[in-house]
Amino acid sequence: MNKNTLLSAIALFAVLVSNNVMAAEKNLTLMLDWFVNPGHGPIIIAKERGYFEQAGLQVKIEEPADPSTPAKLVAAGKVDLAVSYQPNLTMDVSAGLPLIRASTLVATPLNTLLVLDNGKNDSLADLKGKKIGISISGNEEATLSTMLGQEGVKFSDVNIINVGWALSSSLASGKVDAIWGGFRNFEINQLALEGYKAKAFYPEEHGVPSYDELIFVANANTYNKEDIEAFNKAIQQATTYIVNHPSEAWEQFVAYAPDTLNNELNKRAWNDSLSRFALRPAAVDFKRYDDYAHFLYDHQIINTLPKAKNYVPTFD
Repeated sequence: MNKNTLLSAIALFAVLVSNNVMAAEKNLTLMLDWFVNPGHGPIIIAKERGYFEQAGLQVKIEEPADPSTPAKLVAAGKVDLAVSYQPNLTMDVSAGLPLIRASTLVATPLNTLLVLDNGKNDSLADLKGKKIGISISGNEEATLSTMLGQEGVKFSDVNIINVGWALSSSLASGKVDAIWGGFRNFEINQLALEGYKAKAFYPEEHGVPSYDELIFVANANTYNKEDIEAFNKAIQQATTYIVNHPSEAWEQFVAYAPDTLNNELNKRAWNDSLSRFALRPAAVDFKRYDDYAHFLYDHQIINTLPKAKNYVPTFD
């Protein structure tokens, strides 16, 4: 190889390396729905194990100062992706926000109606005339009226109290008789660690259509299909790793922020989350989305009825 050929080869190699670096530097900002917790496992594992970088992405993970804002920030073009909830997405789209569902993180409901397992509220009928604590107003009337109605209790028969983020403590202290919004992988474990046994009533077992608890949302007007497909590939890789190596994945998860993540509550929540992560994040059931939209519409939670085909695009 002569000198000129060698120099040309070196120059070509430099260009290829440069192009690869540039490809790996495609930046995305992901806003979580709340502080990092086991429900975000695939996100953190994708970050820690380099799956995002392998997909050509640099993903900046942010925690919201206000958990009601992530989807709104996406709609406003301030962040690229956000973790949200299928019911919230349906309500946001119905209200006119330019949002789409990009993929699924947790594919089953996590919300429960929780009571203490002390013999006082063994059935939903026992909640008539009692207090139910909630953290954020939204679709609780539709959900609770459906669940309670199966056992002859009207929504007007219970007293709804906004207890903010003090769901578990409000139930444990007796301030309320039940809480709506306690996650089956978190609040149940939190109460157990405090010495209280909880009993859960699951919405999908009491007349409420099933739904995806945690999803990723993007801006309907500006999303990049290739970026989302690369993101989804990384999330699926991470989920596969978690399912195959739950113990090792736990160690890598807590290494992300050991001071806040490495504790007994999160370890229990991690184990209870494993079976709920979406094994195929990009896969979607349009009927599932339309059924839940009809549920919200029939209960007058939304005024217009969005069609899944219009806000749930398909990705590879």
